[in-house]
Amino acid sequence: MRLTLPARFYGDPTAWSRERDAVFRRAWLFLGHEAELPAPGDWIAGDVAGWPLMAVRGADGVVRAFHNVCRHRAGPLVTGFAGSCGKELTCAYHGWRYALDGRLRAATGFGAEAGFDPREFGLLSLTVETWRGLIFAAMAPSGRLAAAVAPVEALLVDRGLDLPAPALRRSHELACDWKTYVENYLEGYHIGAVHPELAQELAGTDYEVRVDGECVIQRAVGASGATQAGVWGWLWPNLGINVYADGAMIERMTPTGPGRTRLDYLYLGPEGRPPSDATLAASDRLTAEDAAICEAVQTNLSAGAYEAGVLSGRHEAAVGWFQDRIGGIHA
Repeated sequence: MRLTLPARFYGDPTAWSRERDAVFRRAWLFLGHEAELPAPGDWIAGDVAGWPLMAVRGADGVVRAFHNVCRHRAGPLVTGFAGSCGKELTCAYHGWRYALDGRLRAATGFGAEAGFDPREFGLLSLTVETWRGLIFAAMAPSGRLAAAVAPVEALLVDRGLDLPAPALRRSHELACDWKTYVENYLEGYHIGAVHPELAQELAGTDYEVRVDGECVIQRAVGASGATQAGVWGWLWPNLGINVYADGAMIERMTPTGPGRTRLDYLYLGPEGRPPSDATLAASDRLTAEDAAICEAVQTNLSAGAYEAGVLSGRHEAAVGWFQDRIGGIHA
């Protein structure tokens, strides 16, 4: 019999602080798509587990990533999700200016200071790698991105599938811990009870969940014309790569604090066309259903009555794998 993680790890500030460092500081974190940065000075930004991150295309065409933090007194370099800064990044607090490659260009109005060397105060950079146009950044990566995504890459190649161009972004706030939502994503056991329309579409089909390296692969072949038939790949620690017949959706499960999660969706479509109305409707329905059950579970995890449960070896092996990794952090 396999017991679950203790309920106290879900929404606890101490657990959150440990996971920020032990999980997200060391992982490949999805930022966006290269096509969202078409010209020099174009940038995208976002907070992932409390880390303010950004990527910008340089004058040389290279995409670089930095902490969205000025080296003076921690002001933001950019505000919002996307934009263009022209030829340099300028801190919104005191106006320090940085070249697009992160070098401090001008400590505006700072004056001469003994021992101050501008070369020592460039932006805090991150390692950047891309896969099929998707931009990932890491603070202290433990390996190459290509190795991490290899199982999903093999599956896409085998099926002749591609990731098309970015078309639409959406976000949804959830009142649950990021782990609560991830565990829900990693099993199909709940589909019959939580997603009745999806269950009907997938009736009589095989549903497979397997762990492969840093990935969890889920595969289902729906009934003819089913909008949700496709392939789901999940990359440690918080990224869903959902590929359907008429496009794809990248789903970042973004922790925003203890017991709080934001789902950041990037829909991809041929030539950047938005998803069909049927696909968007199905996505909205599934998100609402998952949000409702995950928030209800979080309420019960936080209530104090439940300490630990039990996992199904048949249906929840991927959840067990995920919980083993999280449990090792808190051991």
